[in-house]
Amino acid sequence: MFHPRGLILTVLAMLAFAGNSILCRLALRETPIDAATFTSIRLISGAIILGLITQIKGRSLKAEGNWTSALALFIYAAGFSFAYIQLAAGTGALLLFGAVQITMIGYGFWTGERLSKQQIAGFILALLGLVGFLLPGLSAPPLQSSALMIAAGIAWGIYSLRGKAASNPLGMTAGNFLRAVPFTVGLSLSMISETSLTLAGCLYAVAAGAVTSGLGYTIWYTALKDLTATSAATVQLSVPVIAAAGGILFLGENLTLRLMVASCAILGGIALAILEKPKTSKT
Repeated sequence: MFHPRGLILTVLAMLAFAGNSILCRLALRETPIDAATFTSIRLISGAIILGLITQIKGRSLKAEGNWTSALALFIYAAGFSFAYIQLAAGTGALLLFGAVQITMIGYGFWTGERLSKQQIAGFILALLGLVGFLLPGLSAPPLQSSALMIAAGIAWGIYSLRGKAASNPLGMTAGNFLRAVPFTVGLSLSMISETSLTLAGCLYAVAAGAVTSGLGYTIWYTALKDLTATSAATVQLSVPVIAAAGGILFLGENLTLRLMVASCAILGGIALAILEKPKTSKT
C-alpha cells in the first residue's frame, strides 16, 4: 500500500512541479526574459537556497550530489525552458511527461518490475484521460521544440531514478544544483547577445528555482523512497491537470467539462496504479 508519508510528500511534490510549469509559462510568455537567463537564475537560485539550508544543518556539499545527475538536471531545466518558447503548454506537458513515463517505466521493466492487471488498467485510464484532455486542441508542434521537450523528459526521468537511492535527499539535491551552475553559466555566456532581463521575469525564475525546483525536488527525492519506478512515473500524470487548475486560479483560464472529466480519469487511474504493490519477477 501507499504509505501516508509517501502520499503527503508526493502530493506536495506534484504541486511544486505544477507550480514550476506555471511560473515558467508566466515568465517566458508574459515577460521578455530569455530562456537561457531564466534557466540560469532558476538553477542558481535553487543552488543558493539549498546550499544555505544544507549549511544550517551542518552538512558539507562536497560529498553530496554527482556530475551525472547535475548534467541531467541541467538538460531538463534548459530543454524545458527553450521548448516552451514555441510549444503550447498542453503540447509541452504531453511530450514531457510522456518521455518521463517511458524512461521510468522502461527502467522498471528492465529491473524486474511487472504490472498487475489493476496497475495496467489504472495506467491506461490515466493516460487516456491525459491524452483526451490535451489532444483535441493540439496542432502539430515544431520538431526542434518537441525534441527539446522530449530530451527534458528523458533527463528528468533519469534524474528521478538516480535520486531514488539518495540517503540524504536535501544534500543530494543541493550538490546537484551546485554542480549544474557551471553548465548553465556556460549556456548563458554562449548566448549573451540574446540576454533580456526584466524584474518580473527574474522574480518568476527565482521562485521557480528556490521553491518549486529546489525544495520541490528535495521533497520528490524523499517521496521516491516509497514509490516504485512505475508508480513514480504514473503519478506524474497528475501534474498537467494540477497545472491546468493553477491556470484557472492564477491565469484566468476557463473551467471546462473536459477538464473535470479528464481530472477524474487521471487521478482515478493514478489511484488504481499506486494502491497495489507491483509484482517482482523471480530469477
